[in-house]
Amino acid sequence: MEEAIEVLQQLGLKEYEARCFVGLSRLSSGTAKQLSEQTEVPRTRVYDAIRMLEAQGLVEIQHSNPQRFRAVSLSEATETLRDQYEARVERLHDALNTIEVIEEKDDSPAQQVWALMGREVIENRTTDLIRDATTEIVLVIGDEVLLTDDLVESLDDLSNGVEVLVGAVSEDLERKIHGELPEATTFVTGLEWLQSEETEKEEVSIGRLLLVDRSMILVSSIVPSTGEEQAIFGEGFGNGLVVIARRLMAQGLLAAKDPKH
Repeated sequence: MEEAIEVLQQLGLKEYEARCFVGLSRLSSGTAKQLSEQTEVPRTRVYDAIRMLEAQGLVEIQHSNPQRFRAVSLSEATETLRDQYEARVERLHDALNTIEVIEEKDDSPAQQVWALMGREVIENRTTDLIRDATTEIVLVIGDEVLLTDDLVESLDDLSNGVEVLVGAVSEDLERKIHGELPEATTFVTGLEWLQSEETEKEEVSIGRLLLVDRSMILVSSIVPSTGEEQAIFGEGFGNGLVVIARRLMAQGLLAAKDPKH
């Protein structure tokens, strides 16, 4: 119950609204008194919460004496909340897209490295980089959990002009990748340190190394105890991080595909 209440609040409901909706989800129908006793929401606040839930299409009211309330079906509620959430995200996108960008005058060469935190954020950045590729993608996967459906889909959707090379840290993982991406060139990486015995004992392990068009690099690590992923990202052919990554990743490629050439 507490998890459901927390998620509903993250989706935009206030605490009492979330508590009342979860409470009604456990009943075929209920009065304000029953709902207050079950949810610990003050009875006077139950009515306010129910009115807001009704306005959002999440609760139905029977105008009897006393009034009775019931939640809409789970499928209807989730669909309604999904539509509302997506509409808000679309509004946010449109609003941010119309904000004027302030351009800074900076003639210095781009040598920046940026940090990213969180599996979903890094997955989204990986997808964006892959979709922006024009000639070549070199990806080394250090952990099987990162071979997601979204990653496979983004690689499958690439145009024929983009060459895709995907490396794995083991033969088993390489076979799995080849099964998911039969059109890609797959290989077992020569970067043995990605999954050595010493690495497994450390606090973090390499997650993914992505090199796009030999000029954009994303490197992530995973904390084994929590599964948390964090990454750094750099771009520019002369960027020091990109240069080092090109030379390191070349160890796992055929000479003809060596990014340093």
